[in-house]
Amino acid sequence: MNLTYASDSTAVIKVDTDTQNQTSGRKSVRVTSTNTYNDGLFISMLFTRHIDVQHGQHFENGEIDVMESNNKGTHGNDMTLHTTSGCKMNAKRKETGTAQYSNCLNTANDNSGCSVKGKSATYGETFNNNGGGVYAMELRDAGVRVWMFSRDNIPSDISNSSSPDPSTWGEALADFPSTHCDISSHFRNQSIIANIDVCGDLAGAASYYTDLNECADTCTQFAAENGANFTTAYWVFNSFKIYQTP
Repeated sequence: MNLTYASDSTAVIKVDTDTQNQTSGRKSVRVTSTNTYNDGLFISMLFTRHIDVQHGQHFENGEIDVMESNNKGTHGNDMTLHTTSGCKMNAKRKETGTAQYSNCLNTANDNSGCSVKGKSATYGETFNNNGGGVYAMELRDAGVRVWMFSRDNIPSDISNSSSPDPSTWGEALADFPSTHCDISSHFRNQSIIANIDVCGDLAGAASYYTDLNECADTCTQFAAENGANFTTAYWVFNSFKIYQTP
């Protein structure tokens, strides 16, 4: 069983589709960077399929969810901050996405954090059918910003330069300014994590999986018994680059 592999141009992580009728759950992949970061510009060119990606454990050092959705992700991508107390986003923001909650405290609003929702083209089938795209996240003391570019609209300084300049990219998809949140104290020693979380905290919850979506059985049981349903649950990364000032 090989759930991770790479070529000269891509790296892939996926869900086990071969093992049928498992006793529980389904094998998947979680990749974590060995280095940690306090600032930087993180740019990923990727192609993604229908993936259930959910929150991991929220650490005292904060969590930034750059790409997160569940099931087919038809409602778009959720970019979210999860923090300890004292971080709010009730300030004027320059973003094209739609703000959801202003309190970033992890335990507030049923563990929702403060999020910004993108349109359907930012995730799932629509994102996929458009050939994927580029996500860029900037972490600095002034705030956290996330951009998404379709394949036809990737800035030239991302494609053809070793010195990308976010100041030339226009408004971000998600903007989390430091106006009412000390970014440097709420986000330290950040790891880069890519994973496919089968039956995560949201998608696997009975109130969401069974009641809202009227699915049979439980999420865990369905995942264990239906490996063939996960053939499109994978990430394909064309590149992942990190830029930091000396």
